[in-house]
Amino acid sequence: MDIFLQAAVEEAMDSLKQGGIPIGSVLVHGDRIIGRGHNQRIQKGSTVLHGEMDALENAGRLSADTYRECTLYTTLSPCPMCTGAILLYKIPRVVIGENRTFLGAEQLLKDNGVDVTILNDLSCISMMETFIAEKPELWNEDIGE
Repeated sequence: MDIFLQAAVEEAMDSLKQGGIPIGSVLVHGDRIIGRGHNQRIQKGSTVLHGEMDALENAGRLSADTYRECTLYTTLSPCPMCTGAILLYKIPRVVIGENRTFLGAEQLLKDNGVDVTILNDLSCISMMETFIAEKPELWNEDIGE
């Protein structure tokens, strides 16, 4: 597994250990992680701290030029809110661990020139399938199904 996706998976596992939703993300500039995060909806009672948003928050204030040189790794396909943040900061590349359990706004990213790579990593798929089966009420609370 790619070292950056592995870091995102570790973030997802941290969220799960804290009783949260196992979605993790890292923001990478060059060959260095500059922001890490995981879904904090349960832990912090937050409506906006999805994995990608938490990674961006933890990266702190960055210049526009820095964002334009980054890659965002996420264990799960980004929702419309997270996609909006990616587009707002003009992050040019997104690597997605999996999109089988949830298909986010990938087409919107592509339509706006973002290079999207979907790995469909078996560990990411298994992690989400298990979580959704075991805690559908938490999953559906956010996704609204």
